[in-house]
Amino acid sequence: MGNKRVMVPAEEVDLSSIKYQPQSIQAPHVTGFLFRLFVRILEAPLLGPFIISILKKDNEFDQILRNTVIPEEPMFKPEYPPQEPEPAVIVLDEDGRPLDRVESALNCLPHYDPAEFWENSSSPFHYWKIRDYAYAYRSRNATPSIVAERIISVIEENLRSTPPSPLLISFDAVEVRKQAAASTQRFEEGNPLSILDGIFMAIKDDIDCYPHPSKGASTWKHEVRTVKKDAVSVSRLRSCGVIFIGKANMHEFGMGTTGNNSNYGTARNPHAPDRYTGGSSSGPAALVASGLCSAALGTDGGGSVRIPSSLCGVVGLKTNYGRTSMEGSLCDSGTVEIIGPIASTVEDVMLVYSAILGSSSASRISLKPSPPCLPTLSFYDDSNALGSLQIGKYTPWFNDVLSTEVSDKCEDALNLLSKAHGCEIKEIVIPELHEMRAAHLVSIGSECLCALNPDIEDGKGGNLTYDTRTSLALFRSFTAADYVAAQCLRRRIMYHHLEIFKNVDIIVTPTTGMTAPKIPPSALESGETDMQTTGYLMRFIIAANLLGLPAISIPVGYDKEGLPIGLQVIGRPWAEATILRIASAVEKLCGESKKRPVSYYDVLKGN
Repeated sequence: MGNKRVMVPAEEVDLSSIKYQPQSIQAPHVTGFLFRLFVRILEAPLLGPFIISILKKDNEFDQILRNTVIPEEPMFKPEYPPQEPEPAVIVLDEDGRPLDRVESALNCLPHYDPAEFWENSSSPFHYWKIRDYAYAYRSRNATPSIVAERIISVIEENLRSTPPSPLLISFDAVEVRKQAAASTQRFEEGNPLSILDGIFMAIKDDIDCYPHPSKGASTWKHEVRTVKKDAVSVSRLRSCGVIFIGKANMHEFGMGTTGNNSNYGTARNPHAPDRYTGGSSSGPAALVASGLCSAALGTDGGGSVRIPSSLCGVVGLKTNYGRTSMEGSLCDSGTVEIIGPIASTVEDVMLVYSAILGSSSASRISLKPSPPCLPTLSFYDDSNALGSLQIGKYTPWFNDVLSTEVSDKCEDALNLLSKAHGCEIKEIVIPELHEMRAAHLVSIGSECLCALNPDIEDGKGGNLTYDTRTSLALFRSFTAADYVAAQCLRRRIMYHHLEIFKNVDIIVTPTTGMTAPKIPPSALESGETDMQTTGYLMRFIIAANLLGLPAISIPVGYDKEGLPIGLQVIGRPWAEATILRIASAVEKLCGESKKRPVSYYDVLKGN
């Protein structure tokens, strides 16, 4: 008796009484033999559930989900009221041709002269933009086929490395050469399809890209699921002339935040090969950061685009839930997941985003999305473009990081933004952050388990990696009542955020609470469980997934060890244009001193 807690209705919460409670996750960090033994114990009939019940109690899951009366009704997927139009944007036709949307996006970009950077060999390090590739192809300084050979050479060399650290799980040099030859011919004939023609991209291994299998980085998924055509997002890019180099490495079935993969080898961070890339879109972010691809597609159900983008020093866009079609992905029936672009610059993210966007018919009926828009970066005056925007910052949460270097760099970026553009930074309060974490874990965990259960029951469970099995052991402990309670919390947390967005345009946080963690050598063979690290990596990303809000990670600098730090911008429902505008401004203010990654390949010039 006496354990029951009764929450007041969300609209009656007294924000002045909210005291921030730092997140502390109680769970062991185990690798190697002890980790394998730990998983066996978790899967044991009696001892496993007992241990999991202790871990859940220590982390207050039962108190939040089972001992609490939640007055709100459940919200089983994001719901939004009608949104006000965004200012200074162009509206894209999601029913139109991807080629036309990409052309519209190109017209939104600020002036840029690729010839200047091509000729200036003494300029500081910078990533080649998509516009640089287009210039090189049109001016006959390079061809897609020449670039393809350079990429193939690097990938084949990496596949022979010891220890293995493959960026790609599925790769076919013949297929890459075939696509590159077709693009080269179009340029020779003066008929490139779009600015994306001849641009090399990688696709995360849970998104279909024919003829490659989609394994989800497992050893068996391709045996039970055949890929017969491209995913919708991939098909849209292919129609623009994009060249796909293969299926990128990832954390198995997306169930991890580091990118550890004991099936194929763990992708290494291009800035420090002894550190993780972040997950689960580990390969896509590493490929972009290493210069091998201009862009990549990832999936983001729990920060899986933004976390590796932050840790690898590139840009990652998590679109609004339902903005892009999930058809043709392994996670096409969830309520927290999206397909989003990773690229080295904001403008390249915009070009790829414009090609892949377009809600499914089901999402249009249930979500009633606002029209997709892009910011008109080519039209505005830098001095006043952002002056009217209100930036929300919850300082105690913002500063809850492993090292103050992370929060200090993000704070510096905000100060530059405020000084340059006059943006007002407002202090906000976000209540029930622990409840939000629990609701997200139950939601994504239940959806992952539901998707994998048929194959697990069919005998595939023993072929999963140990860290995936650890996650599934926890997910199996969730009941139907836990799931409903989580959806009631989702409605409360949506209410709190929509109230915040009545007073601010965006919410800013560090993307992650730490820079790239070191890879324990003992974790390479069997994986690891390290919930403290997971907590720091996921600290700020959950709201965008649970509530379906758009968010973006932009590099803002480095820590004293030279590891990248990312700033996250979270927008109102459907407000991708606003966060892209802010991201572009931050990039301009913070991107002048880019560091060349340790593992970087100039495949355009061949230096």
